[in-house]
Amino acid sequence: MEHVPTSFSLHCCIRSLQIFWLLLSFVCVCLLQASAQSQLPNIVLIVCDNLGFGDIEPFGSTVHRTPHLTRMASEGCKLTHFCVTAGVCTPSRASILTGCYSQRVGMHANPRDGRVLRPLSPYGLNLDEVTLAEVLKQAGYATTIIGKWHLGDQPQFLPTRQGFDSFFGIPYSDDMTRDVGQQLGERYDGSQWPPLPLMENESVLEAPTDRNLLTKRCTERALAFIEQHQKQPFFIYFPQPMPGSTAAPFASPRFRGKSKNGPWGDAVEELSWSTGAILDKLVELKLDDQTLVLFTSDNGAPMGKHPTRRGSNAPLFGPGYTTAEGAFRVPTIAWWPGAVPAGSVSSELVTTMDLLPTFAQLAKAELPQDRVIDGHDIRSILFGHPNARSPYEAFYYYEGEQLQAVRSGPWKLFLPLESFSNHPHFRRGEPTAPLLFHVVDDFGSERNLAAKHPDIVERLTTLAETARADLGDLGRAGQGQRPVGTVLAR
Repeated sequence: MEHVPTSFSLHCCIRSLQIFWLLLSFVCVCLLQASAQSQLPNIVLIVCDNLGFGDIEPFGSTVHRTPHLTRMASEGCKLTHFCVTAGVCTPSRASILTGCYSQRVGMHANPRDGRVLRPLSPYGLNLDEVTLAEVLKQAGYATTIIGKWHLGDQPQFLPTRQGFDSFFGIPYSDDMTRDVGQQLGERYDGSQWPPLPLMENESVLEAPTDRNLLTKRCTERALAFIEQHQKQPFFIYFPQPMPGSTAAPFASPRFRGKSKNGPWGDAVEELSWSTGAILDKLVELKLDDQTLVLFTSDNGAPMGKHPTRRGSNAPLFGPGYTTAEGAFRVPTIAWWPGAVPAGSVSSELVTTMDLLPTFAQLAKAELPQDRVIDGHDIRSILFGHPNARSPYEAFYYYEGEQLQAVRSGPWKLFLPLESFSNHPHFRRGEPTAPLLFHVVDDFGSERNLAAKHPDIVERLTTLAETARADLGDLGRAGQGQRPVGTVLAR
């Protein structure tokens, strides 16, 4: 056997080791990339109740101290044209969970309750609808709702039947108490409302609950959920019960009486603390770079004359509970260090209907293919892509069953109406005509440009007819509407 030089053997051995380590490094890189791609982001969705566009410092407030929201905006993105789909709670929340106009899913109005579900209602979000929680749960997420539900208080409509693993909070608005029910119940349905319940899953923990402690207790629950589920992807839907509905807002002793703006300001400042506590917990657990937190509101502030209702939608026109810009455009901040550009601002029109398709894409989850979803994937806008644009050719402003306005690009057209029950611009008994506002330049909706731009009025009027055919209008059913959930009378 021929003798092989030792130096040659050593060279071959070294070469083999080099190849081995190169292959091992390549495999490790591939595994790390696969792991990073398979890592699903946590999602925390905070939705305040009736918080106005001008109620927090990042959006111009000078009377409310909201340092944690200021920090959130400096580390994330302000969305200045983020819209809800209704000026009131129930239909707005239905859109958040289904990615659809509330008119499509039958949650815009009903004969018993009107536009907002009331205690003991036989109506609720149809179980045939696919919710945001169900989509994320199927993708492996732990899901919870902490706060205000308001999509049906009968057992079959509760969150635990709609894709949420757990529920802690109240089933409807904080002002729907027994006392209020005695004043309003007979007028609406003749029922006796129960004391406001605090619920855990499908059981009542206490009734009535202390509304002053709702923000504090709900925040503590959210922090505990993050601790418990930090090793798996989680979705927290945190619909804050405050600043609250038509009654006086509430706050815990730490914040009560401390703001410059009475009970409303106290509640807003506690909401800032609550959001900061969640951000701090994510940082503490080193989850911040893998968690999207989105802070918003279900509709604009009512801005009533009541001394405790001093919310602000400035500089937008009009109060909540209408189709005014101040009712539909809400203060919104997206935060995800390393993904959402710090200190960025987007003025592109996006809506709560976009949350379902966007979160589904982030979670690598499948959207239902057997139905219309009105929302769009807006990751490019959240992540600050330079060419990202609004996905909406048209966006519709409904007052219950009635289509009142259409937006396309920067233009918002209020349609002339023969009759209406509630309108931010028109007055009963007076003739109506088209109102066209450039809502990007004219925040206060002060300059009617309909006469100068008849072509735009015509185009938006045509878009309105598309909505009527699909989603309906007063006295007219739409071909794309689906039924509301109901409890059959025995």
